[in-house]
Amino acid sequence: MDRAKFKHTIPVRVRNIEIDWQGIVHNANYLLYFEDGRVSYLEHLGIKVDINSMDHEYKVLIARNEIDYLSPARLGDSLEVHTRISFIRNTSFAFEAILEESKTQRRIAENVSIHVTLDPRTSKPITVPEEFRRKVHEFDGNNVIIKWPTRLV
Repeated sequence: MDRAKFKHTIPVRVRNIEIDWQGIVHNANYLLYFEDGRVSYLEHLGIKVDINSMDHEYKVLIARNEIDYLSPARLGDSLEVHTRISFIRNTSFAFEAILEESKTQRRIAENVSIHVTLDPRTSKPITVPEEFRRKVHEFDGNNVIIKWPTRLV
């Protein structure tokens, strides 16, 4: 992943409840770090992320979540989660994220998650809303591949 394409970053500090018996961050906690990055990214774009706002027009679910563990994080480490949307297709979009140690930029892990937009009444896939596409495009510009829906006149 090209770190230069990431415009959104949040800090994370490893807490004692996040480490395992080996003294390193338990693998499941990386999912939480990446989720914090995704939620913060959306909030930065002005997209509300709560049950009351998204459930009316559309809902989003994670269809796939991949992590590459590259280097262990330990208790007290100061980390950064760099997050971006890499593509938006018809009914889905992908987040990418990089987790790095703050001072050295040692890469800890990388994440790709695929999200699908659903009709809240039927739970069937629907087109990613145009407003969502516009906000992502305004923030990430040419660093995101967006398939704009075609309209028949």
